[in-house]
Amino acid sequence: TFGPVGTTVTITGTNFTGATAVTFNGVSATTFKVAPPTKITATVPAGATTGPIKVTTPVGSATSTSNFTVSTPHSRSVE
Repeated sequence: TFGPVGTTVTITGTNFTGATAVTFNGVSATTFKVAPPTKITATVPAGATTGPIKVTTPVGSATSTSNFTVSTPHSRSVE
């Protein structure tokens, strides 16, 4: 999956109850919401680069098997 900084990303999995952190290639998401036990929505933080997403809970952590690609927002100009 991919998106620019500021994009809301939905992460699905199991046992997300009590999640304490979400990181995008090591950069902490400042905003995330847990819809336990199987879904988290997180905002791609400033400074994030392409890499795995990691979710930390009180019982451990899980890292995505594929990278999230941080893309550059496209700007359009009208002349």
